[in-house]
Amino acid sequence: MSVGALRLKQNDDSDLTLDEIFEGYLKSPKLFQRRDVLDSSFVPKNLPHRTEQIKQLGYILASVLRGAKPSNILCFGKTGTGKTAVSKYVLSMLKEKAPDHGLRVEVAYLNCNNVDTNYRVFADLCSTLGIEVPFTGLATDEVFTRFKQGLDQRESLFIVVLDEIDSLIKKSGNETLYSLTRINSDLSSAKVSIIGISNDLKFKDYLDPRVLSSLSEEELVFKPYEAPEITDILVERAELAFRPNTLDKGVINMIAAIAAQEHGDARRAMDLLRVAAEIAEREHSEVITQSHVKKAQGAIERNTITEVISTLPVQSKFVISSIYQLENVTSDPDAVSTGDVYERYVQLCRDAGMDSLTQRRVGDLINELDALGIISARVVSRGRHGRTKEIHFSIPRSLVESTLQKDKQFDFNRY
Repeated sequence: MSVGALRLKQNDDSDLTLDEIFEGYLKSPKLFQRRDVLDSSFVPKNLPHRTEQIKQLGYILASVLRGAKPSNILCFGKTGTGKTAVSKYVLSMLKEKAPDHGLRVEVAYLNCNNVDTNYRVFADLCSTLGIEVPFTGLATDEVFTRFKQGLDQRESLFIVVLDEIDSLIKKSGNETLYSLTRINSDLSSAKVSIIGISNDLKFKDYLDPRVLSSLSEEELVFKPYEAPEITDILVERAELAFRPNTLDKGVINMIAAIAAQEHGDARRAMDLLRVAAEIAEREHSEVITQSHVKKAQGAIERNTITEVISTLPVQSKFVISSIYQLENVTSDPDAVSTGDVYERYVQLCRDAGMDSLTQRRVGDLINELDALGIISARVVSRGRHGRTKEIHFSIPRSLVESTLQKDKQFDFNRY
């Protein structure tokens, strides 16, 4: 059977071939003129309501234009508050300006959610310099040495941007950051500066004293956007993204209100707008309406968090329920520790007549939930009481509750 002849069942119970789906899409009204401007990686020429942060970052980096190494910088703020966009914007302007003064500025941008081991960080930095390093097989120290040697031959200021830097520290410890903060003492012709970007305002609590001492950083804080600010951002992006007269009245205000309720996340707002437009195109609509926004909101939540949680093993769901119950009875979300979670988990298993796992295995499940982005579990030291993890949800608690309440295999109301 050919691909085009394959019959697909639609929600309206009509049979369509793939050819018919493709042809139908091509005949539908074209709403987008530039889809890429709604992508999180897009950096616009104008960043509304981030003038202050742009200026602060510019003042810190301006010393580069006199051949000096600027201070290391840490940018803090919740997801979607403009940290990455502002950093990329200022650095692009700096790179453009530097040659006018006979200087060479190079930038390496690493997302530590993806590049989360010491080896991969140095391998990616080598790749930025055109140095080939195998995916595995070398000692990390050897990769770091190759990076230093290659860098010193270029006689440039090399700025390393570590986005989601807390992910790297949580998984791989302090060694990479320590090595980068100390690297300038081993270089004769090049200089290295670091920009760390984190969603966690307590990020510095993860760092060893020796790293904090070497970092000598300046800090920038990005506050969440308010609804009118998100509206301004969306208006500018929509003018670039869509053809004229394709947005219904109230759509942008509706999306801005939703995003403002979710910690002022502009990235979330742009995702909502993009998915709403995609749904409108699939429905052959000439206008993006509030109905499409509601469908997009449901699709984004359903297609990510809901499906991930609903397909977890029942033991993982008991761990999630334990965290949920503990957060209900504490005023400080960070007060929930690994030991607290295990005690509550054992009690829930006992109530359900189910065998409980060992504390070590539950610790593994907590790590898995952290890796999935459902919770945040950071290691902290409690002095003579040893090390533990402080745990809290990284997703809306209401979504956790609604997802588990719909789970037929897990009686959330009982447990």
